[in-house]
Amino acid sequence: MPTTLTSEATSVWTGDLPTGTGTVTLDSSHAAVFSVNWKARAEGVSNTTNPEELLGAAHAACFSMALANALGSAGHTPESIQATAAVTFAAGTGVIGSHLLVSAKIPGLTEAEFEVFAQDAKENCPVSKALAGIPITIEAELA
Repeated sequence: MPTTLTSEATSVWTGDLPTGTGTVTLDSSHAAVFSVNWKARAEGVSNTTNPEELLGAAHAACFSMALANALGSAGHTPESIQATAAVTFAAGTGVIGSHLLVSAKIPGLTEAEFEVFAQDAKENCPVSKALAGIPITIEAELA
């Protein structure tokens, strides 16, 4: 198992910011190509992503993996973990927060015990650490 791994995504942009368009390709799978533009970032547009949605995907996946690892290490195998990261962008300011909404099925765990694991994963997953400059909040409950 490698001790370090560099992952890549490539963006190609044409035109100015307000009217230009671009794509983001996940280099691990060239089939995953996402359209991006300013309107999607500033206003939200169907079928077009933005950097914050991609950041949210990374945060939700990282959190879920960190939570599964912590639970498994403590002898609690999760049946399922559903995590959504809502990343907020303010034009002129930037990314101003990420909110994790989590629902999990973990046999034999109380809500209080689950809350401790969820808070730890929120604080210690690598993407949360990378986002240390913004507020990260969480709502977590057992399903």
